Amino acid sequence: MGHAVGDVLGLAAGVAVSPLPIVAIILILATPRGRLNGVLFALGWLLGLAVLGAIMLAVGGSGGASSHKQPTTWVGALKLALGLLLTLLGARQWRHRPTDPSQAQLPKWLAAIDRFTPPKILGLGVALSAANAKNAPLTLAAGASISSTGLPVPQQAATLALFVLIASLGVLAPLAVYLFTGQRAQRLLGNWRTWAAQHNAAVMAVLFFVLGLKLLGDGIGILAS
Repeated sequence: MGHAVGDVLGLAAGVAVSPLPIVAIILILATPRGRLNGVLFALGWLLGLAVLGAIMLAVGGSGGASSHKQPTTWVGALKLALGLLLTLLGARQWRHRPTDPSQAQLPKWLAAIDRFTPPKILGLGVALSAANAKNAPLTLAAGASISSTGLPVPQQAATLALFVLIASLGVLAPLAVYLFTGQRAQRLLGNWRTWAAQHNAAVMAVLFFVLGLKLLGDGIGILAS
């Protein structure tokens, strides 16, 4: 189990560093129903990662590992494909990044987030975690890595739960600051929001590259063994 945890920690950190969802939850916390909507967004985020990871575990099952407890060929092929996808997305993100961070444009739907109903907030959390171009491949790769260890189902579930928790720190941190410090958190969260909005494209490009290369290396290593 220790090997499985070590294998997914980097992937979880890559999911946790997600500037746009961090901006989204900070804006949600500034709405009149900030406390309720912030909790719903975080629950949606956790649910999205957990369900996507569980689907990958169910697909992999005990077939993710060979009789020698080594990842099977399909795990290597999946990681290779996901790594290539992330690397290409990184190149695209870097090419389209704003030259002046202060001119960075956020999605227009963020301006209407104060009018989102609670179900929409919950759905937004799910979408930004499980349907995100960076987070979905990383979560699938984490599920494949856990499956490839050949661990019993309870230990696989525990490892996935740890992955989801670590991958959610970027979203849970603003929520915790808000819940425990209230109005005093406004300046701190405002600074976080500004930085994340300005550097979203560059941060995402670097993460795409680094994590894509990691998955490419993992995939090649599995296929070559």
